[in-house]
Amino acid sequence: MAHTRCPSDGLLARVNFPLYAVDMLTSRHILVAGGGGSSKTGVANGFEIYELYHNGTHFCAKEVLRHETGTNVVMNFALCIGGRRGYLCAGQEAHCQMYYIQPRVLSEVKEHGNEVSDEKPAPADRSHGKGNLRQRNAHSGVESVTNGHKHPISTADILRQSQQLLFDVQAADVVQTDFLKGAEPLQRVVRISGNGQLMATGGTDGHLRVWAFPQMTLVAKLAAHSKEIDDLDFSPDSKVIISISKDAQGLVWELASGHIQHKLQWKAPEGDKYLFKRCRYGTVEAQKNNYRLFTIANPLGKVGKQRGFLQHWDCASGKLRQAVAIEESLSSLAVRDDGRFVAVGTMFSGSVFMYIAFSLQRVLHIPNAHSMFVTGIQFLPITNEAGPPISSDTEAAVLSISVDNKVCIHSLPQRRIIPAWMAIAFLIVMIFAVFVLCSYIGI
Repeated sequence: MAHTRCPSDGLLARVNFPLYAVDMLTSRHILVAGGGGSSKTGVANGFEIYELYHNGTHFCAKEVLRHETGTNVVMNFALCIGGRRGYLCAGQEAHCQMYYIQPRVLSEVKEHGNEVSDEKPAPADRSHGKGNLRQRNAHSGVESVTNGHKHPISTADILRQSQQLLFDVQAADVVQTDFLKGAEPLQRVVRISGNGQLMATGGTDGHLRVWAFPQMTLVAKLAAHSKEIDDLDFSPDSKVIISISKDAQGLVWELASGHIQHKLQWKAPEGDKYLFKRCRYGTVEAQKNNYRLFTIANPLGKVGKQRGFLQHWDCASGKLRQAVAIEESLSSLAVRDDGRFVAVGTMFSGSVFMYIAFSLQRVLHIPNAHSMFVTGIQFLPITNEAGPPISSDTEAAVLSISVDNKVCIHSLPQRRIIPAWMAIAFLIVMIFAVFVLCSYIGI
């Protein structure tokens, strides 16, 4: 049953299974996934959707949907939200299971002083004629409202109209994505390109597979790495993809040719060997066609809280531009949709850090946000592509999850910055004051 939680300590929600993946379904809906695995432990497998809002003091989360996946734990997933239907591609052992996520509008109207809940499917794909048309679904008997326009109303447009959404989930196609021999195959990562036309998967067999999306037909298979792939990410323009692996390689691939564009190389401190752990592209602020690449790297074979690195790479040359050391090994990485902030989660203390993207200056540290390592991290979006952003008094907010079953949120308060005109005016006044003082004392 849906419930609301309004925390003051960063805790948004607590589920009854370990969490491994998190992303924003819309500008105000969170999807988290995980589970206890196929063993009969009594721990569920599946995913949950929460609606997020700000009550003027802090963020709150309301459970909207819970979907259990039987014996299949969801270790990773990717989302594609386009038009009125969304796609969830979930990694379940060696397979990738697609789900359709169908939004429904929940309208609450008052009738004779009583609240009545009227559930309606989101507007139909096509409408014929003009004006408001009602189309009856023969299977459900529920009427859907279209707006008389040629194109359907998108989920983002529904959110802009301040309407509440519910979601229906339907299992669709499934494909095997990993084929490791001699051991148990496992999909480790799945990503969908920004243009919504490609899906990429990687796993224990070290192959990078690219699929047509949403058809999920294989279009390319690259023997990318000698060991399992840990992470992948498409560039914002969907022209290249980066793969990182336990073979210590970070490779940037041209999607058109299937050739390697860059190999990420850097001189590790003190001669230690480091492995890349996560990778993410982010746009440069106010430059839509320009982007940055970020990675996190951890020392190999070190015991205890050995420091990890957050790294910023030049996408044109493939060279390392900046790197900052962090007190311990790192487990997760996220870049905000406008490219302004980067966040990381840690391996041992369950802490969260936030940095300014262009300078890697630390602006937020939340120690011990979780009792175990941070398995996933994701910013709340601020652009309007997935709907209007949540209004709050924060400059940035990031979600974090862990196998401690908690969903948390961490906010960066608005930093007070003096406007440029005020600083210039203050400087002029100070110069004038010094001039008057010097004239008065005869200097």
